[in-house]
Amino acid sequence: MEEDLGAGTPEVRGIRDAKRDPGAPGTEKWDSPNPKNPSCGSTGDVGSGNSADGESPEDSAEANHPNHGVPEDPGQLMAAYEGTAVGHQVPPFGWRICLAHEFPEKRKPFNANNVSLSNTLKHLGMGFRYLKWWYQKTQVEKKTPFIDMLNCLPLRQIYGCPLGGIGGGTITRGWRGQFCRWQLNPGIYQHRTVMADQFTVCLRREGQTVYQQVLSLERPNVLRSWNWGLCGFFAFYHALYPRAWTVYQLPGQQVTLTCLQITPILPHDYQDSSLPVGVFVWNVENTGDEDLEVSIMFSMRNGLGGGHDNLGGLWNEPFCLERDGETVQGVLLHHPNPPNPYTMALAARRTANTTVTHITAFDPDGTGQKVWQDLLLDGQLDSPLGPSPPTQKRQGIGGAVCAGAHLPRRGRCQLEFALSWDMPKVLFGAKGQAHYRRYTRFFGQEGNAAPALCHYALTQYRSWEEKIIAWQSPVLEDRTLPAWYKSALFNELYFLADGGTVWLEVTEETITEEFSGMLNQLRPTLQEYGRFAYLEGAKGSEHYWEDLEVCSPRDIQRLFLPGQEYHMYNTYDVHFYASFALIMLWPKLELSLQYDMAVATLSEDLTRRKYLMSGVIAPVKKKNVIPHDVGDPDDEPWLRINAYLIHDTADWKDLNLKFVLQIYRDFYLTGNESFLRDMWPVCQAVMESEMKFDKDQDGLIENGGYADQTYDGWITTGPSAYCGGLWLAAVAVMVQMAAVCGAQDVQEKFLSILSRGREAYERLLWNGRYYNYDSSSQPQSRIIMSDQCAGQWFLRACGLGKGDTEVFPSAHVIRALQTIFELNVQGFAGGAMGAVNGMHPDGVPDTSSVQSDEVWVGVVYGLAATMIQEGLVQEGFLTAEGCYRTVWERLGMAFQTPEAYCQRRVFRSLAYMRPLSIWAMQLALQQHGRAPGQGMGLTGHTSRESMRVTTGQNSVPADGLDTKSKARADLGQKGLLDTV
Repeated sequence: MEEDLGAGTPEVRGIRDAKRDPGAPGTEKWDSPNPKNPSCGSTGDVGSGNSADGESPEDSAEANHPNHGVPEDPGQLMAAYEGTAVGHQVPPFGWRICLAHEFPEKRKPFNANNVSLSNTLKHLGMGFRYLKWWYQKTQVEKKTPFIDMLNCLPLRQIYGCPLGGIGGGTITRGWRGQFCRWQLNPGIYQHRTVMADQFTVCLRREGQTVYQQVLSLERPNVLRSWNWGLCGFFAFYHALYPRAWTVYQLPGQQVTLTCLQITPILPHDYQDSSLPVGVFVWNVENTGDEDLEVSIMFSMRNGLGGGHDNLGGLWNEPFCLERDGETVQGVLLHHPNPPNPYTMALAARRTANTTVTHITAFDPDGTGQKVWQDLLLDGQLDSPLGPSPPTQKRQGIGGAVCAGAHLPRRGRCQLEFALSWDMPKVLFGAKGQAHYRRYTRFFGQEGNAAPALCHYALTQYRSWEEKIIAWQSPVLEDRTLPAWYKSALFNELYFLADGGTVWLEVTEETITEEFSGMLNQLRPTLQEYGRFAYLEGAKGSEHYWEDLEVCSPRDIQRLFLPGQEYHMYNTYDVHFYASFALIMLWPKLELSLQYDMAVATLSEDLTRRKYLMSGVIAPVKKKNVIPHDVGDPDDEPWLRINAYLIHDTADWKDLNLKFVLQIYRDFYLTGNESFLRDMWPVCQAVMESEMKFDKDQDGLIENGGYADQTYDGWITTGPSAYCGGLWLAAVAVMVQMAAVCGAQDVQEKFLSILSRGREAYERLLWNGRYYNYDSSSQPQSRIIMSDQCAGQWFLRACGLGKGDTEVFPSAHVIRALQTIFELNVQGFAGGAMGAVNGMHPDGVPDTSSVQSDEVWVGVVYGLAATMIQEGLVQEGFLTAEGCYRTVWERLGMAFQTPEAYCQRRVFRSLAYMRPLSIWAMQLALQQHGRAPGQGMGLTGHTSRESMRVTTGQNSVPADGLDTKSKARADLGQKGLLDTV
């Protein structure tokens, strides 16, 4: 046997390849070429994935599984699939794609060629100032710029569900099986496919290896002794975050593999949801008439290769952990190098029917012949004892674990693997204060938890899956909801874990004493639930330009764009949209974030700096205004806030208003009155700061003639639909908060402002069909802005905005939404790409700014939610569907939803926070009884009339309003409504 195994050609790697040798065992039926791919054949009667008799599950068990079935409309993504296998318990809804699919459209990041000359000339000064700052930051300080306009992230159409819970780092496994995006150090991404990180299957019949294949379509220049180049036409990937399935129909073997990938993303869970783990459950089905021995090898490189790995000192060791009658066995990959040391574990569960073996070390940059032949020989690995020696400089090291089992004829077996990474202590870029991740509360801070994490994951994943199914089933089983929406709702949640997210423990000494007296629940909230942050947009960190040669006006065009990648935590104007996912699913994290924001608001940093857009020198942070963000992970977030320095955001018109609106919404959805009372003085302070923008005292604020809001490249002058609407909505919720807090004088003050502001808003902006963009004398003032009803959106999310709490006339809101749908949605790209930000009344997209002719995915989801709130349900779904189809099906941007795209050619800022606003659609559906609420943040709808204060022009405070004992919010569920 050994002689035969060693005698194969390099192409065959010691085994007759079924793709090239029709005479190989088990390939008798595989005899006709595939016209699409010469390396693939026809499946003939290869196993279909259906159950059979013998030891397989009963037919009825799988057929009756609640998730049994096929997607409603797989579309072009599955057009290349030639297999017959449907996989084991793969749900009918989600994002499904054949591994052989190729996206025909290849878009480029926004660049100089996409900017008009007029827009270029407007921003020349900013371009030169940015170049000078960028050079100082990257070439002198060797830091990552908070927005890197010179190194935008290119589109790679490869990503799938990320592994890892919230805040412990993530590893993304692509839909073709590659491990390709790494975010282990907080906020820092490395986009690199590591070739050694693979699953390999080995099949043996009667003591002879008959099939051994890396389950990858890659054909790399390393590990060339391995059998690469899997035929993708007989495999597909299916994602429904936080689970994913990959189904492989093995050519000629009558064997189907289904790999279930699962991560503990569990709503209202503040323990397991923080764990840095992922589980792979391999279900192997044999539809043939011969028994088999099946082995699956899971191999990984220690580190990613290059960078800090080149310092050497990496080492591996085997481990075996037996606890409570369960045994887990595998290999530890120790990576002690800076900036944040960690240990990774790959493990398999050992049972009476499963053998587990390992190889401690192999060369991931070599041919891989030794490990390949080791597996080929008997379907097992050598399992040497003891640790490997530490690596030398520029030397790589990998490890592997293998699980094997007997697979009876027409039967099934299951092999279970786990991957964990233990980086308990992290330093941000400034290398100042050390922070401990949330999961260390449960698994310790010593850095030796990787085996225990694997053991816990492999013994708990069934419970996780039950909870995930219970959470998602009400939506998946609702026949009134379209299939694309079910996929989008859950898959867009990837960003909560994979948004450069950190979830940190907060120690007593790190909580500021200054505001503890005012914010009574600050200390207990942070100590119990920790500190949460996510990036505005994910970015890479590996490559910078070596030389700065950008100096012409044409080159500078690309520099003034409002950001390609966004390296800031908790960007608040964007969190305004994304926060619906957090408040509905992990409300305690939302409240923790709000307490952090309140502290930052009451603080000041009078250090003066130059702002790049205007060249003005002003303080970093003024007191009693909401910060733009809580800092840059390459610096020291929370300690040094406002990393953004394009504009001085102390003069932005939307940030303060968005804080007030979110505070009331969070109170409304949680019923947590202690939280509201803590935030009441902060809301008063920021609204007082906002008053100065109402220069003519008509009750309506004015924009300042520059881009002074979240559309930071779109100039707004005077009263505007967007900021004016947010202002009136914030004033309206101040009336409600004042009533709850028993502040009648404040309530009357804001009722007066609201009365005057409503009149001014309608008089200055309503034109009979929609609200004008702004009140300037420019032609752009009559642009139809897709986001003009943002204030009404939040009012309705808070249970306000209609009846006696109406702020904007209902007829006007509906007419404006209909106009937006007619022109910005249906009149743009044939109605198939969502809503363009700005549209002229004649149906031509506005190009007066670099943002007005873009589609912002997160804004579109918010717009769709507003339509649903107002009864335009079909219009809402059609509007949002255009974005989903464009991003996930047409452009190949799965699990990297961008901030923006244009009708043609370009996109901007991949993997962005704002699209989490799709959860506002779910809230709108549930509030109006159009979707089930169990497990989704809502259970019912009961009256809260006694808690409301009418906001009509002549309204007065509700008589006898009880502010001491309020009923809990009518929109909540067990867990969501528990007070902090």
